[in-house]
Amino acid sequence: MTTMETPSKITTLMIVDDHPLVRAGIKALVQLEPDLDVTCEAEDHEEALRIIPEHNPDLVLVDLSLKNSNGLNLIKDINQQHPQIIVLAVSMHDEYTYALRCLKAGAKGYIMKQEGTEKILEAIRCVLDDQTYLSDEMTRNAVDHLTGGRPTPGTSPVDVLSNRELELFQLTGKGLEISQIADMMNISPRTVEVHRSHIKKKLGLRTSTEIFQVAYEWLRSSGLQP
Repeated sequence: MTTMETPSKITTLMIVDDHPLVRAGIKALVQLEPDLDVTCEAEDHEEALRIIPEHNPDLVLVDLSLKNSNGLNLIKDINQQHPQIIVLAVSMHDEYTYALRCLKAGAKGYIMKQEGTEKILEAIRCVLDDQTYLSDEMTRNAVDHLTGGRPTPGTSPVDVLSNRELELFQLTGKGLEISQIADMMNISPRTVEVHRSHIKKKLGLRTSTEIFQVAYEWLRSSGLQP
């Protein structure tokens, strides 16, 4: 009679996503792997940073749209506060807009939630093997971008925005007022206005109404309609 060998090294994972069903689905997938174990979960930036020191996971899977926060900021904070932890961005957001931003923030890879379960596990294995994970097409385009080659096909106007401007742009497209955006981004209403001024200049817009219209249409076309 043979018995299944216990892996000598169990890799611990943390899932950060504001949707319980998504966390449950990813956890169920990962738990089928004998050498992987989801030891903790969080729904937002604050909770994630609070429990990371307690569990000290080897890998953190981060969604970009978190409850009252932005996943890019969490990736940056994990990279700065816990540089030994590997971060993989798992998101429904457009890869062309966010993948390079995530890598620059400190993530080791980016995979869209629409990919099949095999791809998610492939991405996890890839970053655990100290490699960077992107889709094949995004890898080619990233090389072109970083080497000054041809522009990425399908490049969006929002590519010219900084991470903070992009976050504000998204919140504007969801119809939030200046005071609400200020609270969510933990900045002053005056700073919101400054960011909006920069966005108008970069995107060639004239009014706040135009920002809302463009942001709303961009969210809708990206499958992120508020």
